[in-house]
Amino acid sequence: MLATVQPTAPEAHVERSASDLEAVFDVPVRVSVVLGRTKMPVSALLKLDTGTVIELDRQVGEAVEIFINERLVARGEIVLVENKLGVTMTEIIKPQ
Repeated sequence: MLATVQPTAPEAHVERSASDLEAVFDVPVRVSVVLGRTKMPVSALLKLDTGTVIELDRQVGEAVEIFINERLVARGEIVLVENKLGVTMTEIIKPQ
């Protein structure tokens, strides 16, 4: 017996809300923020100690990169909230 599938008409604009994503609310994702980068030889890396300052390739106030599961999704700024560092998103990167 063969079944045929009838194409459906495109849906009209449907209002979506956060509750539509409820099935994925508990899916863990890895969020990383890159403050800056540097290169150094292994010999210098082995000499690092508590309190060592490492010069990065970014300036104070420059945007940081925000990655989700190793994919660049946004840029933002570092903020201080109740003595803890945080990030506020200032630009969302659209996928190509």
